[in-house]
Amino acid sequence: MCGLSGEIRFDGGRPDLAAVERMTDRMAARGPDGRGMWAQGPVALGHRRLKIIDLSERGAQPMTDGDAQLTCVFNGCIYNYQQLRDELRGLGHRFVTTSDTEVVIKAYRQWGTRFVEHFVGMFAVALVEQETGRLVLARDRLGIKPLYLDERPGRLRFASTLPALLAGGGVDTSLDTVALHQYLSWHATVAAPRTVLTGVRKLPPATVRVVVPDGTSRDHRYWQPSYTRRAAHAGMGPDDWRDAVLAALRTAVHRRTVADVPVGVLLSGGLDSSLIVALLAEEGQRGLATFSVGFEAEAGEEGDEFVYSDRVARRFDTEHHQLMVPSDRVSTALDGAIAAMSEPMVSHDVVAFHLLSELVSKEISVVQSGQGADEVFAGYHWYPALAEVEREQEPERYGEVYFDRSHNELARILQPPMLADHDVSGEFVRAHMAVPGAETALDAALRLDTHIMLVDDPVKRVDNMTMDWGLEARVPFLDHELVELAAACPPELKLADGGKGVLKQVGRTLLPRSVVDRPKGYFPVPAIRHMAGPVLERVRESLSAPEARARGVFRQEYVDSLLAAPEEHRTNRGANALWHVALLEIWLQTHAIS
Repeated sequence: MCGLSGEIRFDGGRPDLAAVERMTDRMAARGPDGRGMWAQGPVALGHRRLKIIDLSERGAQPMTDGDAQLTCVFNGCIYNYQQLRDELRGLGHRFVTTSDTEVVIKAYRQWGTRFVEHFVGMFAVALVEQETGRLVLARDRLGIKPLYLDERPGRLRFASTLPALLAGGGVDTSLDTVALHQYLSWHATVAAPRTVLTGVRKLPPATVRVVVPDGTSRDHRYWQPSYTRRAAHAGMGPDDWRDAVLAALRTAVHRRTVADVPVGVLLSGGLDSSLIVALLAEEGQRGLATFSVGFEAEAGEEGDEFVYSDRVARRFDTEHHQLMVPSDRVSTALDGAIAAMSEPMVSHDVVAFHLLSELVSKEISVVQSGQGADEVFAGYHWYPALAEVEREQEPERYGEVYFDRSHNELARILQPPMLADHDVSGEFVRAHMAVPGAETALDAALRLDTHIMLVDDPVKRVDNMTMDWGLEARVPFLDHELVELAAACPPELKLADGGKGVLKQVGRTLLPRSVVDRPKGYFPVPAIRHMAGPVLERVRESLSAPEARARGVFRQEYVDSLLAAPEEHRTNRGANALWHVALLEIWLQTHAIS
């Protein structure tokens, strides 16, 4: 787990080594254990290292295979690297390290751009063929590891974070109106390849991009599961599906224990993280480190779920750590969390994850986390409504239950130059729903949520907040084989028991019923949800700043109405509208974007 950066020139010039160094240094928190640089001809690479596998200096990056003339920087973890190393040895390759980075290089040497198809893991890769000058960029199937791009005439820069690209300089920081439309429609999600900044793009998940020396490139999407029923599963009943999901989840959790350092768990006390703890206990782990965070109540809303996480910790005899955050700490922690965001993220739990990661990183450097289960196994409250409609009605119904705002509402919120000329967010959903490979309306919605919305909201949130403290978070519910199985599972089994039915059946074999059958919880941060005093002051300050007025994103009368009644305005999905608007402006100001 690390941070990578680089530049390739197409105009015959040399890369700007000072810019690559600035990008690399901006990611010091992602990789506190080492720093490396490499340059040859038109290409330069930078790397910050967090030591998880092969703790020796032999595992440092950038890493070069001298025989093959390949140089690589890599962020993530290949969970099956030991099995691949054995396979590659059998094919005649020699290894000088015990790192998964060297496995990445040898796999490319053996299989070319199809190397990613052999990986089980999370990864972003930049690999240079020294003889041809080709640059190969790749991202894991579910987009767990980020890769941001800044392409200008004559050169391409890339990095694990958007702030790193900004540190390199020369980025077009004007707002992308299509991305802004998505941000305000989809709870702050912006789908790849866009970001809110016109000059920054991101490599889509499950994509290999080959860039040749003249600057042209081609993309290959190497994975997309089918959301249809398969002949191989014919005749399977509910118990069979429960057993199949349990086996796949057991494998996913076990895979994510591979490390040369201890691996803990972020334990919320909900079904998903509790299952991870139970499966690790089942395979014999003792003294497992688990971590929970809670917040002071505000406006009568509770801010912790310790009763459930404590119950799980006692049941499986973990070494449990609690962090209770007072409300006044939230406002002081807010700026740090926003500085860690590669893109603005409106969900309240971003602050929770940042604070929890600070605590956890003092004890351990790798954790497993339960993100993704709600999208993969249909756990959210809007899925039953989507299951009721015919496929052709799906985009309209999805907009009704998922969108924060309609296009018409955005026209009343945004200044005219900032409003896309038509409903680009609705158009995106309609196009995605029309793609073959989803059998029912719910299948189409789950495909959209898993491969678009999940990637650029909760998954990105976890990466950004944990890595800002040098903490690696692994997400077993996004094991690609588990996702493939869940995609084929009949929708009614996922919708049963109020959502995640098949996963709850798994839980009943391992967990106390009080944990499995509890009301669905979220990661509440009441001080933000209810605009507690210091948070509201931070919001007022950002929206009245000269930069905000000069930028002119939102209609002033709309901003004034929000500030006059901070708690009264909610989006269609129940988010605090003032927070949604202000967060964008705070993020832009935090990153000195004028």
